[in-house]
Amino acid sequence: MADKHEPDGIVLTEAQKKSRRQRSIAIALALGVLVVLFFAVTMVKGPAVLVRPM
Repeated sequence: MADKHEPDGIVLTEAQKKSRRQRSIAIALALGVLVVLFFAVTMVKGPAVLVRPM
């Protein structure tokens, strides 16, 4: 058997890891902004958002 430990699959470079992390942070921030936007719109509309004609 081999004595050295070789990782299975794809090994990312440091630049690729940094790029992946930045992309993940950007997606998280965009999702957070979207959540805040939906919350703000709901608060502005008030309880009328639940009153709908049947």
